[in-house]
Amino acid sequence: MEQNNSKNYGSALLTLITVFFFWGFVAASNDILIPVFKEKLHLEQWQSQMISLAFYVAYTVGSIIYFVISKTGDGDILNKYGYKNGIAAGLILSALGTLLFYPAAETASFYLMITGLFIVGLGFSLQQIAANALVVALGDPKTGAQRLSLTGGVNNFGTTIGPLLVSLAIFGSVSAKTQEASISAVKFPYLILGALFLVVAVIFKFSSVPDKIHSITDDVVESPEEDTIVLVAKEKKSALDYTQLALGMIAIFVYVGVEVSTASNLPEFMKEKLNTPTGSIAPFISLYWASLMIGRWTASVGAFNLSDGMKKLLGVVTPYIAFGVFLAVNRIAQHDVTPFYIYAFVIMVLIAADYLSKGNPARQLLIFSGCAITALFIGMLSSGMVSVFAFISVGLFCSTLWPCIYTLAVTGLGKHTNEGSSFLIMMIMGGGFISLLQGYLGDPSRLGIQWSYLVGVGCFAYLAFYAIKAKSALKAQGIDFDKVAVKSGH
Repeated sequence: MEQNNSKNYGSALLTLITVFFFWGFVAASNDILIPVFKEKLHLEQWQSQMISLAFYVAYTVGSIIYFVISKTGDGDILNKYGYKNGIAAGLILSALGTLLFYPAAETASFYLMITGLFIVGLGFSLQQIAANALVVALGDPKTGAQRLSLTGGVNNFGTTIGPLLVSLAIFGSVSAKTQEASISAVKFPYLILGALFLVVAVIFKFSSVPDKIHSITDDVVESPEEDTIVLVAKEKKSALDYTQLALGMIAIFVYVGVEVSTASNLPEFMKEKLNTPTGSIAPFISLYWASLMIGRWTASVGAFNLSDGMKKLLGVVTPYIAFGVFLAVNRIAQHDVTPFYIYAFVIMVLIAADYLSKGNPARQLLIFSGCAITALFIGMLSSGMVSVFAFISVGLFCSTLWPCIYTLAVTGLGKHTNEGSSFLIMMIMGGGFISLLQGYLGDPSRLGIQWSYLVGVGCFAYLAFYAIKAKSALKAQGIDFDKVAVKSGH
């Protein structure tokens, strides 16, 4: 499938979007589990981050298993058994993982819970390898990154409501402030999720989602539409021989790491520096993940066939619509949303950064990384709610980095695209390791929780470097995002 323009394109993309929602719901809900288990089981900060470690390392283990089976078997698993079958199998595996939440919640077993999360993550890894590649392939190649932003926006709708619903289950009230946490109640949202995984697995099995993606191995492919040239770099022996992929693997590691660690250490920062009760932290975690939704909805405007004027208008209106969704969800949850109104001014920085990036993934990665570093330093050098909103705004500048890195890394890989995609998914483990590192440095005897955010500064510094290096490497291969529409090997 070089480019899917069939009548089923819309329904196929709509079906794919559901799994992106699930990934976000579970990932963000971990940030509610961390402070609860830390408090109830008397864990140290670094021990509580084992929740993130178990979940994200599962992506690496799953990708390694995928790679080994593909190499030692009869070829690439997804090409052999089909993409939608692969996603359905991943959903069933994740559903099995949710079953462990019942005994884990009943016995308050930390290790049973992280084992369940690990199995859920294993299923997600297979889903990620298939779904990201399909989203890029479904439609015009030059808007592949924008489609990833669109699906990422749905992912972050899941991250926005996930903390609120899990907080409801644990504390017994969406507006909990002093209620005692109930670990035994953790099982309910995850058992419901498991049932939904099985339902969606059946839907995928009979959906219009394509089973195959055909690779382009020609150096240059002329497009019949207008004068667009789709470029694929000269084929090499291995995916790792491409500079953009090798460095992109590290970029995914540090990107997922800083995205997750910024949020997962925020509850401890608010408890330690602002004396915020654990039950009152959920809306702030929700805003962090909603910030990613705001940024991704904004970037996804480019995926639609609209006039330049309409795109500019929506580039300003869309982020505030997404912000309105956050406010509405939290108002329904009976939270006081008035402290969050000031965040509307922070969103103006995102709009300006998005406009300056002009849809170029390398330029956007560089600009957004610079903005994130600035936000982190403001958070470390200030206090009170200024520091809280500064750290939360990092979500705005993380928002489009996954599609930027993914697009840069797999561009030009040709027949090695699936292999390259599995390598990138493998590096999602950064979400666990970077969180663990920041949790360790956040101890009062070391850097302390506020200055532990220097870890994030280091991550974004590398991402800025990758933006420059990847652009240079692709130009050397004859691929320039400023001049042509680039096809990422599908």
